[in-house]
Amino acid sequence: MGKNTSEININIDLDENKVPEKLQWSAPDGGVENEEAKAIFLNVWDHDKRESLRIDLWTKDMPLDDMKIFFHQTLSAMADTFERATNDKKMSATMRDFCDYFAEKLELTKE
Repeated sequence: MGKNTSEININIDLDENKVPEKLQWSAPDGGVENEEAKAIFLNVWDHDKRESLRIDLWTKDMPLDDMKIFFHQTLSAMADTFERATNDKKMSATMRDFCDYFAEKLELTKE
């Protein structure tokens, strides 16, 4: 058949209230096996409904400062992805300006 497939797996340990206590993910083709994560944002495009579906998870012990950094890095990555997907350099630059503003207001330092 010549068909290639790849899997990405997410395992979530929940407490008695179904709040994530531990997140692990694997992507064997990328060399990742049961790596621990403190937060995962997953977005999927539903073509038929023309809407984005998402799962946002973070563990109880995710530090607030780390969550702010995670959001900033996610927003910055979205600006890069938007540019690659649309080649719209002007809007990508505008998104990056917002990311800079976001970092400044949260007093994040660039690493």
